[in-house]
Amino acid sequence: MTQPSDGQPATGVPTCYRHPGRETWIRCQRCERPICPDCMRDAAVGFQCPHCVEEAQRSSRQNRALHGGRRSGDPRLTSFVLIGINVVVWLAITATGGRSSRLGDVLALMPGGRCLSAGSPGQWYPSVRDAAVCSGATGGDGSWVDGVSTGAWWQLLTSAFTHVEVLHLVMNMLALYVLGTATEQILGRARFLAVYLTSALGGSVAVMMFAGPASSTVGASGALFGLLGALLVTLLKARMNTQWITQNIAIGVAITVLGWRYISWQAHLGGLVVGALCAAVIAYAPRRNREAYQWAGTALLVVGLGVLTLVRVAALG
Repeated sequence: MTQPSDGQPATGVPTCYRHPGRETWIRCQRCERPICPDCMRDAAVGFQCPHCVEEAQRSSRQNRALHGGRRSGDPRLTSFVLIGINVVVWLAITATGGRSSRLGDVLALMPGGRCLSAGSPGQWYPSVRDAAVCSGATGGDGSWVDGVSTGAWWQLLTSAFTHVEVLHLVMNMLALYVLGTATEQILGRARFLAVYLTSALGGSVAVMMFAGPASSTVGASGALFGLLGALLVTLLKARMNTQWITQNIAIGVAITVLGWRYISWQAHLGGLVVGALCAAVIAYAPRRNREAYQWAGTALLVVGLGVLTLVRVAALG
């Protein structure tokens, strides 16, 4: 590639490389070409010429994450916001009764709804699965709470921000800080959020498909397992060391298997699979029109989860 002349005449007086008739003693900090005041461009130290500025802008990838996303100035920020939302929801549930909080019942994921006991908070009637008969079949003691199949569609996402026990909240938020920060560093903020929310939805859809109609599920674990799956896929694509991720997945699977009576294995499995799929869409998208492929693929994944939900709702109806 031909480089511009430094524009220095035989007399030894330097002139601007772009304007040979203008004398100047200012030089570009990168290439040391003489530049006049009209050609000076502010740099971190001193000034640069327009040519060097254009080259830097063309070749620089500092503002781009690994798979095309915009690099976050602070990769912890989104995780802090998500943690804040979870904490606020937990405080609201705690302030309104904890385990017996009506707010907690409204936000939790229930595939088919529940008939709660008004006289005995925390207890419910598993044999009653219809709002119309909830009160009559329980002698007036029943109080119906809608599930996804009876219209509470928001539960597919709100359940991932809902916790009742403080230990459950603390453990999940610590995991969110570690895994969320790592994922945002790799994917950028927008794609990290896409993976997180899609994984949360995937965990909820798995609960819809495989859990009982009257079950109640809360917690961010589905989304967190999605981050594990996403990190595994992106690190494999980049041919980086995956030992710490595989170890965490193995620990998570072991905890799920050992505590399957009290832990939603459905949400864990669904989140892990959907998180890995969403990350694969992002990581393996063609470089040409990559962003369009990434968002279109993510949208198709969400549509597929929606279709599975509708199929389950129809079966429960």
